[in-house]
Amino acid sequence: MRRLSLDDLYGLAVPGDPQLRPDGSAVAYTLTTADRETDANVTEIWLAAPGAAPRRLAVGAAPRWSPDGRTLAYLRPAGGPPQIHLLPMDGGEPRVLTSAPLGAGPPVWSPDGTRIAYAGPSGEVDENAPIVIDTLEYKADGAGLLRGLTTHLFVVGVEDGVAVQVTSGDFHAGAPAWAPDGDLLAFTAGMDADRDLDICGGLYLVKAEQDGALERAGGTGVICSGVWWLGGRWVVAGHREVPEGHTRLFALEGDDFAEIETGLDRNVMIGGPGYPGAAPTLNGDDLLFCVRDRGFTHLYRLPPGGVAVRVLPGDQNVSGVSVARGHVAHVASTARSAGDVYLDGDALTDHAPEGVELFRARSRTFTAPDGTPVEAFVLRDETLTEPGPLLLDIHGGPHNAWAPVFDGVHLYHQVLAARGWTVLTVNPRASDGYGEAFYTATAGAWGLSDEGDFLAPLDALIEEGVADPARLAVTGYSYGGYMTCWLTGRTARFAAAVPGGVVVDLRSMAGTADLGHFLSKHEVRGEFEEQSPITHVGGVVTPTLILHGDADDRCPIGQAEQWFQALRERRVPVRLVRYPGGSHPFVLDGRPSHRFDYNERILAWLMHWVSGSPN
Repeated sequence: MRRLSLDDLYGLAVPGDPQLRPDGSAVAYTLTTADRETDANVTEIWLAAPGAAPRRLAVGAAPRWSPDGRTLAYLRPAGGPPQIHLLPMDGGEPRVLTSAPLGAGPPVWSPDGTRIAYAGPSGEVDENAPIVIDTLEYKADGAGLLRGLTTHLFVVGVEDGVAVQVTSGDFHAGAPAWAPDGDLLAFTAGMDADRDLDICGGLYLVKAEQDGALERAGGTGVICSGVWWLGGRWVVAGHREVPEGHTRLFALEGDDFAEIETGLDRNVMIGGPGYPGAAPTLNGDDLLFCVRDRGFTHLYRLPPGGVAVRVLPGDQNVSGVSVARGHVAHVASTARSAGDVYLDGDALTDHAPEGVELFRARSRTFTAPDGTPVEAFVLRDETLTEPGPLLLDIHGGPHNAWAPVFDGVHLYHQVLAARGWTVLTVNPRASDGYGEAFYTATAGAWGLSDEGDFLAPLDALIEEGVADPARLAVTGYSYGGYMTCWLTGRTARFAAAVPGGVVVDLRSMAGTADLGHFLSKHEVRGEFEEQSPITHVGGVVTPTLILHGDADDRCPIGQAEQWFQALRERRVPVRLVRYPGGSHPFVLDGRPSHRFDYNERILAWLMHWVSGSPN
């Protein structure tokens, strides 16, 4: 057995989006790998079944079974943007179904299997035309300047391939869901006139025909962010009145929404990049849904009129669920694997790094200065007896959370542990999985309320003889980048710092980020100067490496430039690395060479400034 190296990035295969065949016999899923030669992330569709080796079906994403299980629809570029393809499972070549000029979105089969709905871009773009901006909805991270493009619903016939646009107008339609009669589609969208100033999201129904008439369903007291037809009613994910606190589930009952009471003070996780979870679904009469609990994302079952209970044993981070005929398929990461496919709890795949022995993180609970218990995870070689170097790594969000699983992104954690380092990951207040009061504890108090949540564990590990106080380093991405800059402005105890996707000036970010207005309103609450790291930049002496995507609209590159200039003017050792084309989540899904470089530069910076190796 050997220890993990950064080159293992090109050997990792990460499954996702499990889709159980309607008869419950097999699971179609995506498998993403990094190709060194093309410097591209390759996503393929595979099929796994009990008693058989998984097999590759096609290059593509978003696999979806037809109701009879005989055809698999999926997305794949066809000489341009992604189009829906149909793969006959009885044999034969896939057929391109759509020819959408701007591309199609994930396919959603009609109940009778004759049509497919999808949400896709709509509009025309002239790259040379002046860009007229009237609202704050003019750009989005990953897409850049929208140039008037909107997202709308389309329905295409499976036999003839004729597509019609079902919705139109100055709004963005969310992913569609079919009513059981196949006559209506449901979707969520913000259509209020000032939706760029006040987050909104209603539930809308539309006839599945060209230029269908819209009808709003339910009241205005719930901000809807996703919709599904479950158990004879529309179920939505969302928030009550304001987009703060936990996401909850609501059912449309008559003309209004009623919350589905789970009895859990936990956040419902419907899934997204960097935020594991799955869409709610039914298994018989039981509602299955995911929640975040102490860093992990777990699957829960809620029987009618009953109490929610956890479904799967063990420490798993669930990132996809599918149900058919009483069978449950899911994808989850564990301490040994960045992800595997399971059917009824039994593993169908084994994607653990081959021949690699991984270090496993240990859960610890520390006490913040105000008495608040804070969970953290300590990754290290437990055979070591002398104090050694320690890296504090801070998660983003701030409403995300670390879990002691192998994530395939922070490869430097395992490499550092093999070099005698301790890696400390803390879930401070605002982290998800510890109740709503903990979740909202930093609103209007970024840095101010959670600073001690990081320093107290450091002090404890120094006192225990685990960490050498002269060899401490700090890193983090997004909110973690913010907090890295904050801590180095407030204390000189770190020998090296590597903030990524940074935020340093909350006032300028509020006016330049794609979600800056909402960040200011609901997180920072207008208190810019007191919560901005740039206010404390005069106290920074820590050698700092800044890593940032050039096309980041969530935390714009100007934030990194501002911090770089401020440190350089003060003659603090500093380096800025910009990743061309990198949006905010490039560390998750960007070019493999960029992700490799990100890991490699962190290691080199730490080795130079903490361990004294050449840089």
